[in-house]
Amino acid sequence: MVETLQIMVKHQGLHLITGQVEKLVQRVKIDSGLCTLFIRHTSASLLIQENADPSAKCDLEAWLNRLVPEHDALYTHTMEGPDDMPAHIKCALTATSLSIPIVDSKLVLGVWQGIYLWEHRHARAVRELVVHISV
Repeated sequence: MVETLQIMVKHQGLHLITGQVEKLVQRVKIDSGLCTLFIRHTSASLLIQENADPSAKCDLEAWLNRLVPEHDALYTHTMEGPDDMPAHIKCALTATSLSIPIVDSKLVLGVWQGIYLWEHRHARAVRELVVHISV
């Protein structure tokens, strides 16, 4: 099964999408398999990370923004704004796809793990996430 989710993001940062992916897995009703996620963008990425303590999310966002700052004089790709080239670099440093096992019709995530879409631009956007569930 392959389906594309349209995910609206309102701002830069980590956006929890575990529930949306879990709904698709439940709908497919397979006992075991693999769920592969792929984001079709070069300025957003995917991450499995702690979903219990919001400070972990804040620290990750702050760390990546410090690592890849906006307004760097070395950037030449600046036509789309000061957040565009940093967004491409952040995407290159993170992941555009994830694979998560399915066992007993559920995603095999750890107790404190969640699936996040990591938006690297400031503006609102609709992001396309391709979900492939296979047996």
